[in-house]
Amino acid sequence: MVDISLIKEHLEVVGSDGGHVGRVDHVLGDQIELAKLDLAGGFKHHLIPVSWVDYVDDDKVRLNLTQDQAKAQWTEKPH
Repeated sequence: MVDISLIKEHLEVVGSDGGHVGRVDHVLGDQIELAKLDLAGGFKHHLIPVSWVDYVDDDKVRLNLTQDQAKAQWTEKPH
């Protein structure tokens, strides 16, 4: 289990393939909200579960899914 306190605002989120998924806006319980103005996500907030996080290093949140898998399964935050 990943230490949620290591997931900080503005960290880049990347897939297991190194592909850009987004940037952390903030953590909401067991969900990571991605910044809505990030080019990867368009102009909407997307949510990914913390359970997708493989590990966090100095400047990235690394997922256990590829970029395409993450984008296919993320959820859109309701307005």
